[in-house]
Amino acid sequence: MHLRGQVLAAGETYHVFNRGAHKQAICTSAADYERLLLLLYLYNTPERVVTRDVLSKYSTKRHKNACFTDIFRREYSEKSLVDILAYCLMPNHFHLIVRPKTDTSLQTFVQKVCVAYSMYFNTKYLHSGTIFQGRYKAVHVESDSQFRYLFAYVHLNPLDLLQSDWKEVGIRNERKARTFLSEYRYSSFLDASVERPQRAILAEEIPEFLKEQNDVEELMQWQQRIAHP
Repeated sequence: MHLRGQVLAAGETYHVFNRGAHKQAICTSAADYERLLLLLYLYNTPERVVTRDVLSKYSTKRHKNACFTDIFRREYSEKSLVDILAYCLMPNHFHLIVRPKTDTSLQTFVQKVCVAYSMYFNTKYLHSGTIFQGRYKAVHVESDSQFRYLFAYVHLNPLDLLQSDWKEVGIRNERKARTFLSEYRYSSFLDASVERPQRAILAEEIPEFLKEQNDVEELMQWQQRIAHP
């Protein structure tokens, strides 16, 4: 895991995750998930970004809320801090699989996103203090099999909301699970097979195996291969 002073090397792959302080929810509505997705996109740049200014740019008198679709399609930075290969947002935590562009860019990126989201959350819910459980964790991905396992693990994470014991007893209804994952909007699972504005969050190239590994059964096989060798 990421320890204080540890160098997160450019070009290496890391599994990054963090949860709400005291396991509290960090996303309690669709608007919260959408804001966090937007921040993953907007703050993946070394440039200074003011969320309020971007939202104001795309809102109108007729439509008070900015159109997130337009932001994903029109806002673009030529430089990014990290390549985001996969992500999943859950009610009380998030997962990212990323490759930093420099030895310091991952720390910069996660800090920018978490600070911006904490400001949004505290303002909206009249909350004070941090909403995340300390420093984020970053696990170095050292092999292709671990890489594939993590893609499966991250994309299967939403099944906890459908069947909390699926890891222990297996998926009871694979058809229902497949439908649930295909309709879960806050993960990159859809982006291998569906064109949507949120695809802009991810790096331009999706790993080839992910384009084929979009079936629940295949994801389960990779998840179990390392979890239960």
